[in-house]
Amino acid sequence: MTRALLRRRGKLKGLVFPGGGTMTATHRKRRAERPAGAAETGSPGGAGRASSGLCARKAAARCLLTYRSRAQQANSVGRRRRRRPGLGALAAGVPAMAESVERLQQRVEELERELAQERSRRALGGGDGGGGRARIEKMSPEVVDSNPYSRLMALKRMGIVSDYEKIRTFAVAIVGVGGVGSVTAEMLTRCGIGKLLLFDYDKVELANMNRLFFQPHQAGLSKVQAAEHTLRNINPDVLFEVHNYNITTVENFEHFMNRISNGGLEEGKPVDLVLSCVDNFEARMTINTACNELGQTWMESGVSENAVSGHIQLIIPGESACFACAPPLVVAANIDEKTLKREGVCAASLPTTMGVVAGILVQNVLKFLLNFGTVSFYLGYNAMQDFFPTMSMKPNPQCDDRNCRKQQEEYKKKVAALPTQEVVQEEEEIIHDDNEWGIELVSEVSEEELKNSSGPIPDLPEGITVAYTVPQKQEDSVPEVTVEDSGESLEDLMAKMKNM
Repeated sequence: MTRALLRRRGKLKGLVFPGGGTMTATHRKRRAERPAGAAETGSPGGAGRASSGLCARKAAARCLLTYRSRAQQANSVGRRRRRRPGLGALAAGVPAMAESVERLQQRVEELERELAQERSRRALGGGDGGGGRARIEKMSPEVVDSNPYSRLMALKRMGIVSDYEKIRTFAVAIVGVGGVGSVTAEMLTRCGIGKLLLFDYDKVELANMNRLFFQPHQAGLSKVQAAEHTLRNINPDVLFEVHNYNITTVENFEHFMNRISNGGLEEGKPVDLVLSCVDNFEARMTINTACNELGQTWMESGVSENAVSGHIQLIIPGESACFACAPPLVVAANIDEKTLKREGVCAASLPTTMGVVAGILVQNVLKFLLNFGTVSFYLGYNAMQDFFPTMSMKPNPQCDDRNCRKQQEEYKKKVAALPTQEVVQEEEEIIHDDNEWGIELVSEVSEEELKNSSGPIPDLPEGITVAYTVPQKQEDSVPEVTVEDSGESLEDLMAKMKNM
């Protein structure tokens, strides 16, 4: 520390020794206490003055060294305090840091969503003259090459669907945008569904390229964001809502239920159908719990680990068996399915099997929403034998899910309140011989044959009669002819025949 600094801090002041040292307050006091003549003893360069100057220099040096050591200690302590703040300061700063990080993450998600929408808008021709198409406000049955709905509207013209335009009034939630879910979302988008809500928390990987829908350049993106971008380019008329989180957590489960009950085509109304396209039982049970509590109809789907079989199932709470009424063995035995997976071993996956399962799932969805054909409560698929088993299951009165039991009671009350329909048996009309077309009924058996058909009546049980009996056999009545014996041999008769 310099002398100027010491002077500012009041440690050294004003006077300078003849030898160049600075006089402190202590030195000034000692000098004042000396006799008056002592200061004049000897010449200015004498030994007395030199000794006093030397003592002053030593004292000033000691004071300077002492102050430097104290200042250095104070500075080092300050540095340590700055490097290591107290626990109270750290505890006070953690919530603020977490809140700022959360705000940054939300902002990043908003910017990514805006970027995806902008890319979709440009790809659809809204910004840079891209090759997309504009939104279509109303479906048209006009058969022209520029109408993307002409083939779909043909179903109405052919009498398969009474009102196909109604497809745009439905909202469907798809949980799991994987091998089945992504193809399901694409098919519904091409069919012109009104709104799709996509739920998934996984990212696109190159290992997913054996399936349909996803492309290599989308690796690293979240599945819901990649799906939304692709589907918007296919059909800009469909509304999309994506959620990149795991529905099985406590925090996300509440939001998931909120979007099912309020995320319809019109905000505040429930969705029309929930589709389960997940690959684990925990997520299926989560969907089952939410739908039982809300009374929401949903469809479950799945593909086996060997990739050669699959199924779909329609679940109406209270009317049909839920997923907990007849759970798989893994769920019923309370086994953690994560323990069944071996390290380095993954399930097989075929795009063909997943495409077939997604196809029959969407077919069932369209029949359910548009009210045509027969909706299957359960439809399986076995690729090895090309076998499609179907069945329906009643709900289990002792189901472990209390909301399922509650829905069963409400369904019974609903059925009991319906008016009973009387079954009227229609009487068969008598067909008369004479009619406006001039057609006559002629019996193939004559009256004489009917008269001659009388015969022995067999012994029959009570209530059974015969239309006619087998006629008795009559012996042929041929008159006998007698020939007199001429006495000629057979050879003579043969010779006469030859001569004739």
